[in-house]
Amino acid sequence: MSLDDSELPRTEDEWRVRLSAEEFRVLRGHGTEAPWTGEYVDTKTPGVYHCRACGLELFPSDTKFDSHCGWPSFDDAIPGRVREVEDRSLGMVRTEIRCARCDSHLGHVFKGEGFTPKDTRHCVNSVAIRLEPDVT
Repeated sequence: MSLDDSELPRTEDEWRVRLSAEEFRVLRGHGTEAPWTGEYVDTKTPGVYHCRACGLELFPSDTKFDSHCGWPSFDDAIPGRVREVEDRSLGMVRTEIRCARCDSHLGHVFKGEGFTPKDTRHCVNSVAIRLEPDVT
C-alpha cells in the first residue's frame, strides 16, 4: 500500500509511531541490519519491491541478483524512485540510497564491481523494503 503524499509523516516522532523499532532504526536512523538476517536475501519471488515506509515502488524483482554480500542486491531501480546521497560516515566515502518520496534510508549503491552487465549493486536492507508478489 502506497501512502499519498498528504499521508506521509512530517516529523520523526510521527515516523516512530508508524514504523517498528527496527524499521525506524534503519529507515529513519540510517542503520544497517546484520548481514544474512533479512527476509529478502535469498528471495526469488517475482514482483515489485516497495519502500517499507511509504510504499513507493522501488525495484522490480527481475533486477535482483545474488551478490553473496548478505543483503538483497538489485542492479537497477525504477527511474526516479531512488536518490543517491554522498555518505562520509564510518571514515569512508560511499553512496547512500534513499527513497525519493519519503527520504528513508534504503542502503548503499556500489558501481564498478562487475557483478552484472549494468555494473551496479544497490545493496538494500530487507527491513527497508516490502515485496509485493506478482499474482499473474
